[in-house]
Amino acid sequence: MTQVDEGPESPGTPGVLTFGTPTVGEVLAERYELQEHINNDAFGRQVWRGVDVVLRRPVAVVMRYPGGAAAVEMLDAAVAASRVVHPNLVDVYDAIDENTRAYVVREWVDGGSLREYVAEAPLEPDRALAVASAIASAIAAIHATGTAHGNVHPGTVLIASDGRVVLSDARADEAATPDADVRAVGAVLYCALTGHWPRAEAGVSPVPDAVRDESGALTPPRQVRGGVPGHLSDLATDLLDPNVAPPSADVLAADLGRLEGDREEPYFSVGSPLDFDHQTYPTAPLAEPPRSVRKLVIGVAVLLVLALVGILLTVNALSGHRSNTTTVTPPAGGGTPSTGAQANPKPVPIAADQVRIVDPDGNRQELSGAAKTVDNDPNTAWSSNHYFASGPNSPGGPGFGGIKRGMGILIDLGSAKQVAAVQVMVSPGATIELRTGSSDPGSSKAGDQQIFTDYTPQGQPKTAGSGTTVLAGPGDPVRYLLVWISKLPQTTDNGQYVVQVQDIKVLVT
Repeated sequence: MTQVDEGPESPGTPGVLTFGTPTVGEVLAERYELQEHINNDAFGRQVWRGVDVVLRRPVAVVMRYPGGAAAVEMLDAAVAASRVVHPNLVDVYDAIDENTRAYVVREWVDGGSLREYVAEAPLEPDRALAVASAIASAIAAIHATGTAHGNVHPGTVLIASDGRVVLSDARADEAATPDADVRAVGAVLYCALTGHWPRAEAGVSPVPDAVRDESGALTPPRQVRGGVPGHLSDLATDLLDPNVAPPSADVLAADLGRLEGDREEPYFSVGSPLDFDHQTYPTAPLAEPPRSVRKLVIGVAVLLVLALVGILLTVNALSGHRSNTTTVTPPAGGGTPSTGAQANPKPVPIAADQVRIVDPDGNRQELSGAAKTVDNDPNTAWSSNHYFASGPNSPGGPGFGGIKRGMGILIDLGSAKQVAAVQVMVSPGATIELRTGSSDPGSSKAGDQQIFTDYTPQGQPKTAGSGTTVLAGPGDPVRYLLVWISKLPQTTDNGQYVVQVQDIKVLVT
């Protein structure tokens, strides 16, 4: 596969390697053995597949000539990337300058780049959404460190054979900005939906340029390809519109992540959270106060609400001339007749006795500290025990030592409530999901096993990034919520796995 792609922002003429050509079998830094030359990118760098002879793991080696001052930008970007641990970022293992040459050693990803995938056919909308969501999450993690990526394009978006989506090859320089990264996520979404790259400033690229009208304006994805949902088309177009201020990366990542959790609705057609062509709004807004990508079209939304209010006032006025009494039929779903809009979600208070740990497969030694997850203090947390890794086919899966299917935090809301969303602050890299049930069979091990068996998953599991992970609520009112953790991140230097849950907020309407 292509581990580093030249990408649309590359120079037109690659550098030429005239000396010191590496060979198959050569061992760099007494550790990294070169096995196969994959390609040369447009920057004159050679990309090799190799193996770490110490840890016996495959690696990608990105090599440039010469080293020294000419390689400072590449090495600095690699060092900065190595400090950010995120499931949607390629891991950087080493960065070495030998003066005559320099090279970066990083994770080898079996699979292909987005460029290679769209060369065959554009992605289906739900897959395109998953790719954009993963890249936005990675970008948000990078921005949280105060840096930018600066090199987001179809060649640096890698899709592994197991479905994992990762971003590689950060090349932040003075021109790289957080806003440019966010707009690049929109470009990636556009490319995944259409098979065209929409960046007007693109140089030589194997991905065809986006379709444009006579004035040079970008053609929306749904006009390029049939079957593209309106809200995804509008989102990609708005993120690329220089006249529309982009959201922050964490806001964009949260919204895209929430849409991923609602994937049971085919292609997110009518009533989707970013469906700008309809007045039907989602039943599970993201946060309080609601901040989402819908701010990109807030003016349109305000006009629609004002128009609806005007119509209702007119109807009331006309009815008043005909009768002393006025009857207004509430809209379907119980909306307020005056606006038709749904109430904003608000966090529901949760007391310490309303939360406990669910551990169906464990030894019952990790049950204390659950109240710390709802004390509104991110500096306190419930923590699991430390586990050593297990094989991927073991009952516990990666990170639980092969002895557990997972653990969870059970929340009793006291009565059935319409849950809009659950916000979880948890260790980055943990895999979590929301499950719901109608009863609590008790805190015994048998009761916990029954909860695991009977509770219904809501949406797909998510890999937590930095900050808050948002889990969409169910469509019907519910009393019991289970934040289920199925995989732990590796967070200790000696290879052990552990998770901490700092804060959980339940938003209800």
